[in-house]
Amino acid sequence: MNPTYKGRQELPDNLKALFRPVAMMVPDYKLIAEILLYSFGFKDSTWLSNKLVDTFNLCSQQLSDQFHYDYGMRAVKSTIAAAGLLKRNNINGDESEIVLKALIDINLPKFLEQDIMLFQYIISDLFPKTKKPEKQLGLLTNSINDSIKDLNLSPIPGFVKKI
Repeated sequence: MNPTYKGRQELPDNLKALFRPVAMMVPDYKLIAEILLYSFGFKDSTWLSNKLVDTFNLCSQQLSDQFHYDYGMRAVKSTIAAAGLLKRNNINGDESEIVLKALIDINLPKFLEQDIMLFQYIISDLFPKTKKPEKQLGLLTNSINDSIKDLNLSPIPGFVKKI
């Protein structure tokens, strides 16, 4: 049906309407992340969305290629959803700390051991003045220490952390 070749004919108009050209474009991850962060109540969404998307871009360029690594829109959306839940629990907290905690909580468990250190360098470069959030595991840590003492073992910090 290509009309430029000899012996071919033009498509009928009613069939041409079914085969309209469709333009596709790459989504603007920063704009989508900014709007989602605004919807969760973040005030500094422009800066945070830039940092978030830059983190995933750097990870896709520098970390090893693994089948289970995801740096696309699904990863951005799940990180923002986690940040939104953290924001809801801590409304007046530092927003960059909240986003950093969400990045670490969502992505760090996926990474292989050789990529964890590089990921930590990436987030420390992108969030230089933001202190890393400490996990609040007081009750769990107390229970672990009690169980260790019940078993007549020594509560060595590395052992407790690994548990």
